[in-house]
Amino acid sequence: MQENYLAKWLNNELSDTELEAFEKSDEYTAYKKIASVSSTLEAPEFDVEKALAESKLGRTTSKGKVIKLNPFKKFTSIAAAIVLFIAGAYFFINTNEQIETALAQTELITLPDASEVVLNADSKIEYSIKNWDKKRHLTLNGEAYFKVAKGKKFTVETSAGTIQVLGTQFNITNRPNYFKVTCFEGLVSVTHKNETIKLPAGTSFLVLNDQIISTEAPKTNKPSWIDNESTFTSIPLTFVLAELERQYNISIISNTIDTNTLFTGTFTNKNIDSALKSICVPNNITYALEGNKVILHAKNAE
Repeated sequence: MQENYLAKWLNNELSDTELEAFEKSDEYTAYKKIASVSSTLEAPEFDVEKALAESKLGRTTSKGKVIKLNPFKKFTSIAAAIVLFIAGAYFFINTNEQIETALAQTELITLPDASEVVLNADSKIEYSIKNWDKKRHLTLNGEAYFKVAKGKKFTVETSAGTIQVLGTQFNITNRPNYFKVTCFEGLVSVTHKNETIKLPAGTSFLVLNDQIISTEAPKTNKPSWIDNESTFTSIPLTFVLAELERQYNISIISNTIDTNTLFTGTFTNKNIDSALKSICVPNNITYALEGNKVILHAKNAE
């Protein structure tokens, strides 16, 4: 796009040929939307005669002062509009898409390339809509299940590592001191602390408290939380209880139990009593549910 097209377009001075070329440019759609909004704005009126009178009253010396009125007032207004227009266009074009879920909430998101992301509770993704066709890249905080459409390299960035694929199905959990990637289809590349691990279908990579932990192969073709269940294999209770809090938006008090005890099992994400029994009964723990607060007690501590 020629540099003077924008100014001429704003002032309705483009020829038919120039207008046709401008409307085919990448910037035209974004500029048109911003112009529509900008047209509703009004600049404050400026009373030249009043300003001149006030200027005369404010003189402090007897020496004459020449006050020049701006002969390019129209040009200045256009220039100011262009600056405002371009600034608005910059923020419009470069705004990232941010999607997040609350506690006890999941959400399905369809990305611009038809890839699908299911966000688990208390999770967030962010990506650029404008550049998606050139760079399929997003950031994740929390947990998400991905069904990636085939195409260019697809990258998920987390605070604990980076995951790259071309087209596959996989799950990422990025919680405090808990990082897990499970590949359900295809091949996933995981980079953690400058080391890259290749995960074929049916394998997982797990880091707990900054330590890489061996983990068994998944027994299903998708993460259990998609079907409203949370499943763990030899995971400390502290992480299990944290997930329970996210799924039910509750607060758990566990002062009298050993939260380092390893838990293997499943709890439902749909019934709080059933979920608590699934965790507490095999670990000899009692619980009291008071509103949105759960108090746990080890039976031998009573």
